[in-house]
Order: sequence, then C-alpha cells, then structure tokens
Amino acid sequence: MDHQALDREEWLLAALARFERRLCLYAARLLGDAERARDVVQETFLRLCSERRSHVDGHLGEWLFTVCKHRALDVRAKENSMQTTVKNAVELQLHETADGRDSRRLDPAQIAEQSEEQGRVAALLERLPANQREVLYLKFQQGLSYKEIGKVTGHSVGNVGFLIHTGMKTLRGKVASDDQVAKQKDGTR
Repeated sequence: MDHQALDREEWLLAALARFERRLCLYAARLLGDAERARDVVQETFLRLCSERRSHVDGHLGEWLFTVCKHRALDVRAKENSMQTTVKNAVELQLHETADGRDSRRLDPAQIAEQSEEQGRVAALLERLPANQREVLYLKFQQGLSYKEIGKVTGHSVGNVGFLIHTGMKTLRGKVASDDQVAKQKDGTR
C-alpha cells in the first residue's frame, strides 16, 4: 500500500473513531430508531470515502453532521416515520450517566432518580419547537460550536444563538414552574 493510501486510511479511521458515536446519537434523535441511525451513519461514512480529503478538511465535523442529517431526513421522509427521537438517543446512552460514569455501578435509587430526571428533561425538550430542540441537542449533546450548528441546520450563527438562548430560557421557566408546582403539592400534604 502506498504512503498516500495509508494516510487516507488513517484519516478515515480517525474520523470514524471521532465521529461515529456522536453521529449515531444524532441520527437516532432524528429517526427515532438506533438501527436505522447506524445505517444512516454507515452511508455517511461511505460517502466520506468517496470525497476528496481537501474538500472536507477544516470542516469535517460540519460536513459529516450535514450529510448525516440530510440522509436521515431522506430516510424519515421515505418511511414517513413519526417516532419520538429523544427516546432512542437516551436508549443509546442507557448505561452512561451525564458525567460519563457507568450507571450499572450506581445504586438503584441513583439510577431511578437519574432516569426520572432524564425523562423529565426529555419531556420538557419535546415541548420546545423543533428548531430549538435541534440546536440545543447539537450544542449540548454533540458539543458543536454555533458556527458548526449553523452549517448543519442552515441557520445563521446569530439565529443559532437566539434559538439556544430562547430554548434555554423556556426550559428554565418550565423547570422553575414544575418545581413550584411540586413544592405547592408537597406543602398541601
């Protein structure tokens, strides 16, 4: 194998190692199905194999997330699926806590509390407009920058900031409101 082919193979393997899991989570969120998400991610990486490295260098993550998003939307439109997407993203992370610990090492009370909180946040997220949910997911679950999110979603950087700010403000308000209702219920007992 010549040096260029070896460099390309190493580059593709590095991209796979860095982005495969994140793209699977993102595609699962869009499709509501982990199996179809893996298929979409596989197709995304096959497309990367046919791209010139110079075409995607400097913005590989943005390119992969954009291709993955478009492919997932094509699949969803083709199958006319209306499944919930947050549920399967959570299922992919079933045994991983927010701080990266293995939940199988937590005691049952911690697991129940964490599961309840994840369900609460997922329910609150589902009540947000789709464009706010998407940018919040890309920012906080995938760690993309505003610029990268803008390229993936087609929004301007300023609009991404506005959507994140508005979504977070709405979530904070809903959490505070839910907490207030819970305190009132506890006080009446």
